[in-house]
Parts: sequence; C-alpha cells; structure tokens
Amino acid sequence: MRKVALAGFLGSVIEWYDFTLYGVAAALVFKATFFPSLDPLNGTLAAFATFGLGFFARPLGGILLGNRADKIGRTKVLVASLVLMGVATVLIGALPSYQSIGVAAPVLLVALRLLQGVGAGGELGPAATMVAEYAPDDKRGFYASLVGSGVALGVGLAAGTFALVGRVMSDAAFLDWGWRIPFLLSAVMVAVALYIRLRIGETPVFEAITKTNTAAAAPAVEVFRTYRKNFLVAVGGRFAEVGPTYVFNTFALSYVAANLGSATRSAALTGVTIAGALGIITIPAFGALSDRVGRRPVFIAGSVFVGLIAFPFFWLLNTGSAAAIWFAFILAIPLGVYVMFAVQCSYYPELFGTRARASGMSLARELTAPLIAGTSPFVAAALVAWTGSYWPVAGTIVLYAAISAISVYLGDETRGQNLALAWPEEERRLTEAANRGGAAARL
Repeated sequence: MRKVALAGFLGSVIEWYDFTLYGVAAALVFKATFFPSLDPLNGTLAAFATFGLGFFARPLGGILLGNRADKIGRTKVLVASLVLMGVATVLIGALPSYQSIGVAAPVLLVALRLLQGVGAGGELGPAATMVAEYAPDDKRGFYASLVGSGVALGVGLAAGTFALVGRVMSDAAFLDWGWRIPFLLSAVMVAVALYIRLRIGETPVFEAITKTNTAAAAPAVEVFRTYRKNFLVAVGGRFAEVGPTYVFNTFALSYVAANLGSATRSAALTGVTIAGALGIITIPAFGALSDRVGRRPVFIAGSVFVGLIAFPFFWLLNTGSAAAIWFAFILAIPLGVYVMFAVQCSYYPELFGTRARASGMSLARELTAPLIAGTSPFVAAALVAWTGSYWPVAGTIVLYAAISAISVYLGDETRGQNLALAWPEEERRLTEAANRGGAAARL
C-alpha cells in the first residue's frame, strides 16, 4: 500500500509541477518571450489563451487514457501519461524564443502545451483509481488523498522553483533564460517517478474483471449508460474546485504584478509556495476526515468556504502587504480548494464501478477542464480589464461554489463501500462470469 501510494503521489507531483510551471510562466514570462509584438495586456491574454489550450486537450487524454486504463490496466496507462507530460515540459524549457525563430516559437509552444494537456488528462483519474482500489475500505479517503497531496507539492514546487530562480538572478537574465531552468528540471523528477511506477503491479479489483473477462468493451459508453446521475454529480462538484484554483494560483500572480507592482510578484509566488506546502498536510487530513464523517459533508464544506472567501481573497491582495498576500493564498488554497480535492480522490472513484471507474473519473474531471479551468485566468483577466475591478471575478467564484455545493448535496454518500461489489450491475456480471467458469469446469 505504501509503494502504491508513493507511486500515485509522485506521479501527481510531476503532473502538477509541469502543469503549474506553464501557468506561472504564462503569467510572468511568456508574453515577453513568445508574444513580444503585442502590448502588455494583449500579450498577457495571448499567454493565458495558450494556457487554456492545454485544458482543451485534457478531455482527449481523459477519454483515450482513461478508456485504456479500464481495458488494459491502471499502471500501464500511468507510465504512458508520465512520459508524455515530462517530455512536453522539458521541450518547452528548450524552446527558442520569438526573437530567435519568429512565429514558429508560439506555434511550437501551443503544440507542446496540447501534448501536456493530453498527458495530464490521463494522469490523475487512473492514479486516484489505482490507489483507491488498493486501499482498505475504511481508510480509502486518507490513502487516495495522498494523490492530491502530490498535486499540492507539485504546485508549491513549481511556484517555489520560479521564486528561487527569480531571486538569484536579475530580471533580465530571468526573462532571457532563467525561466527555462524549472522546466528542464522536470526530467530528473520524471525519471524518479517512472522508476517507482514500473515496479507497481495491477490492482486486485481490476484483476478480478480481467480474470472473469468482464471488462467493458467501451468504458466511456458504460459511464453514460449506467452512471449518468453520478457523472453529473462529479461534473458539478468540480466547479468550485477547478475554476477558483486557476484564479488563485495563476491569474492572481498576474493581477498582483500588474496592479500592485513587480515588487509584490515575489510575495505572491511565495504565497503559492506556502499554500502548496501546507496542502501536503491539509489534504490527507481532510481525506482522513472524510473517512470518519463522510465524503459529502467535507466536500460541501470546502465548496461553501471557497465561496465565502472569494471577496476577502482580493481584499487581502489589494493591501500590498506580503503577510496579507500570504494569508490570502493560505485561506484560498490549502483551506479552500484543496478540501474538495482531498475528498475528490476517493469520492469520484466510488461513484463508478470497476468497469468504468478510471473513465468515469477522468471524463468528469477533464470535460470541465476546458469549460472552467482553462478559461478561468483568461476570463478573469478580461473581466478586470473590462470593468476595472476584481468584483466580477470574485462573484464568478461564488457562483461556482454554489453549483458544487448543490451538486454534491444531491449525490449519494459513498464512504466505506466495497469497490468490487458497490454497484449491483457490476456484481451481477462478475457473478455470472464466475458461474459460467464453474459450469465449464464441471463439464
């Protein structure tokens, strides 16, 4: 169990380190490196647009890799997603600037961002599924949340690496070549995680349907045919987690630098780093809490809290005080969106049967990615430019929080269920397959 949890944890570290690196660079660097001919506002919007494109590729990764995870196994797919994500990230770090190769630079940047999106789309769903299927029923919330802790560490490492590199060199050197260092370091992290993942066997729950030859021919179809209600609950639950996340850890960096001066950039990056470090602790804590009181109460509490702190988050940023900025990120991320993320890693696999579990979680997560996550920084920047105020952005966060709270309230409680026998349709298929095998043996 420890080896499996470590494999899921490290994979999530890599995925979110790589994915967050792009978001931080889009907020601080890419407008000068890849869109220098545009004015500052349009350069920022163009950089955020390329950031959003990765989320439009994530459903493709969720469909392709999630489908394969339900047909050939969780661990094989997790190796493929890790390699794809790591290679794309390292190549972004080596990509020539607009000044060197002209329009080919942003074109290649978009292509690599799309590859990142495909890899990321097939990572967390199968990873959480793998850990959840290995975990004991009464401790699944804790063990599965360790996948989420990897997300927190990845986000914190990305922001922290950027902050460290920015501190030890001049702004000119940082914009010229220093920003590439965090991207190139991804190669080392991928090698370590890949070594561990290659040593993990398939989950016993998936092996059961493999031995009885009851794997779904089309897992994605199975999701919509058998688990429609739970799929909609999972999609609705994502709003308050995924939309505000990219307002807090991506758009907010640009907002602070543009409205409060470049001196606050370091404070904001430090705030995201601290928030990520605290998330390593708070995510397992909230996951364990869901084992005691249920998935739905913790998830709903997290979504309500995000709605409540939407406006105070910007009030704290606008003070310009480093301590207040740090506190804003601590409230919003480890005590806000990470609460839902902690529960999601066990709750979402429990919403679907083994034949469609990785596909169900991946589709629910990744279909919301282009709609909510990928557009959040771009829409937030456009709203602030249009209105001159943060109020519409904070109001959108409140709306997302309400959607998530209502969606999960309408769902079923799943704490402590046996994943192999949780769904009658799946139990019937396994029983019939076992009976057929026994009849054949008697003949």
